Amino acid sequence: MSPSTPSSAPARSDAPASAPTSAELLDFVRRTAADTALVSSLPLDPEGRTWLRLDGPAGSEAWLIGWPPGTGTGWHDHGGSYGAFATAAGRLTEDSLAARLPTEGWKTLELADGVDRTRQLTPVQGRAFGPHHVHQVLNESADAPAVSVHAYYPPLPLMRRYSRTGPVLRLEQVELPGAW
Repeated sequence: MSPSTPSSAPARSDAPASAPTSAELLDFVRRTAADTALVSSLPLDPEGRTWLRLDGPAGSEAWLIGWPPGTGTGWHDHGGSYGAFATAAGRLTEDSLAARLPTEGWKTLELADGVDRTRQLTPVQGRAFGPHHVHQVLNESADAPAVSVHAYYPPLPLMRRYSRTGPVLRLEQVELPGAW
């Protein structure tokens, strides 16, 4: 994540005895997205994304993220973590690839036809994804902020950032946890 204005949050709890399932992460992000008091506590910045780190279930990493109009993540993956996210306010668009990409040994890939997927997510709608998920999330509104909840397990070991021109996906950067 490359947000501009961090908020403070309670520290994470200790690692669990067992990992959360994708269904448990999805349930967590949907329940948290429906928590109007928590969602309204996130300070929104009209210039950049804001975030609040949350205690996720069973040692997962979780975030409440505010999206000003016209902002997005750019293409990225989650370094092998699986996860879920849900919109809490506003509307978000997720563009994703329905293809498993190699994680090592390449800088540029030409994507096959038909791998693009787009989803519109309104409040409390969410989705779970696997450890090889590549996507971008966007607030395409011209005037309304959006808020979302994200959870990942294991906690993000890294994020790979990509650029995309037509069918060509290029690995641009690998970010480690200290970068977000």
